[in-house]
Amino acid sequence: MAKVKPFRGVRPPRELVTEVASRPYDVLNSAEARAEAEGNEKSLYHIIKPEIDFGPEVDEHDPCVYDKAVANFNAFQQNGWLKQDASDHYYVYAQTMNGRTQYGFVIAANVDDYMSGVIKKHELTRRDKEEDRMKHVRCNNANIEPVFFAFPDNEGLQEILDRVTATPAEYDFVAPDGFGHHFWLISDKETIDRVTELFDAIPALYIADGHHRTAAAALVGAEKARQNPDHRGDEEYNYFLAVAFPASHLNIIDYNRVVRDLNGLSPQQLLSKIAENFTITDMGADEYRPAALHNFSLYLDGRWYSLTPLEGRYDDTDPIGSLDVTISSDLILRDILGITDLRSDKRIDFVGGIRGLGELKQRVDSGEMAVALALYPVSMQQLMRIADTGNIMPPKTTWFEPKLRSGLVIHKLD
Repeated sequence: MAKVKPFRGVRPPRELVTEVASRPYDVLNSAEARAEAEGNEKSLYHIIKPEIDFGPEVDEHDPCVYDKAVANFNAFQQNGWLKQDASDHYYVYAQTMNGRTQYGFVIAANVDDYMSGVIKKHELTRRDKEEDRMKHVRCNNANIEPVFFAFPDNEGLQEILDRVTATPAEYDFVAPDGFGHHFWLISDKETIDRVTELFDAIPALYIADGHHRTAAAALVGAEKARQNPDHRGDEEYNYFLAVAFPASHLNIIDYNRVVRDLNGLSPQQLLSKIAENFTITDMGADEYRPAALHNFSLYLDGRWYSLTPLEGRYDDTDPIGSLDVTISSDLILRDILGITDLRSDKRIDFVGGIRGLGELKQRVDSGEMAVALALYPVSMQQLMRIADTGNIMPPKTTWFEPKLRSGLVIHKLD
């Protein structure tokens, strides 16, 4: 069962939240962060991407960069740009995109739950990326940015979300990308205790986005436990910052592929080989989006095609084998285009669905890429089924949008 707790959040005063809040560290590069933070000394980028305070010749993993993160975090608190709440709270965080709002609880999640599998993952992590975030957590002694969880819908927790969000929000703003962000405090002890109790009945939490941040936060917590001879298990470092949404609130969008060449084939030869395993329908020059699970969209030589696998080409009882990303990876990318390693092959690139099908068309029409493949989005049910069975999704399968805004609240480890 999921063990969560309230915490004393460190967060900006209401009048400063739009200056402090930022996009997550891993959705933009150093140059982009430097540009977004230009002229804004209060931007969280000075803490989560502190290399922007140096010249571009300084590597983002240089020890001086981590030291700068600590100095900036301390300065933000000394200047009153970040202040710690006087008592423990849960918080509610909501995001609005395209007229749709999703509501989640900001919680302190338990390190042991991650280690024991109560917090379930569906992606592999890379040790170098984990170590970078571990250094950041260690040096700041805090989880500066939250991780993104889902949980099975729960009537009692939904009732609390409905009740809390019927009151005025502490923060309510639209970010430069057009997405709305809304934030409430849960302060009364009765509701706090009820949230804890209800989560204790939830069998599992699922990492939706932020696998490296989750691993890093949990590993630092476990490290601190080993280093403390008087470790009890209730210390703040046993917990890390997360936002947990009911699964039905979340919307996974498509994560598409573009390939640089046709592996020596002509466009017509490629289509002929695809036809061995798919029904192909020429949809013309207008954009075609996959209509349902197991339907694909191919853009090639100025035209869009609908692809539907022939009967018997995949096993619908296999949680991994029935994923559209697996079907397309096996039958098209591997067997025809010769791409066997999605993680390392330089011939393939990936495009989040937030950029639209027009991005696929542009990259092919420009000559940069030879062919594009659009996939129907994975469902939350598929994600949870894979995590429940202990399986790992193929690379670049899920894309969640909107991303969590960083800087609304921070969790200290002491």
